[in-house]
Amino acid sequence: MDDTVPARLRTERTLWCCTLRPDGSPHLTPVWFVHLAGAFWIGTAAHSVKVRNVRADPRVSLALPDGDAPVVAEGDAAVRTSGYPDEVVAAFDAKYGWDVRDPLGDGTPGALLEVGVRRWLMAGTA
Repeated sequence: MDDTVPARLRTERTLWCCTLRPDGSPHLTPVWFVHLAGAFWIGTAAHSVKVRNVRADPRVSLALPDGDAPVVAEGDAAVRTSGYPDEVVAAFDAKYGWDVRDPLGDGTPGALLEVGVRRWLMAGTA
């Protein structure tokens, strides 16, 4: 892994997340994320397409948006709708000023996708 990747995982604001629809086609969206203790955490609404897709098929691909120094990983996502780790809530607040427990700011139920990396496809080098 390139030496710049850990700092980018702490500071980059957007991650591209690809989940699989029931028909196998990709669903690609930009998301807010934090990377802690080797896992990606993605905040979203509990009713989102991402959550529905992950419940049916946990495989995801993740990428930082930089064509010159790509960071691309594959992993398996788990959906959490409660019991958010305090350090993850604090990390979202520090990075975005955002309460990940209330993703839309209106009481809509939230969800966290916890993604463990199975394989790095590219880690800062093309």
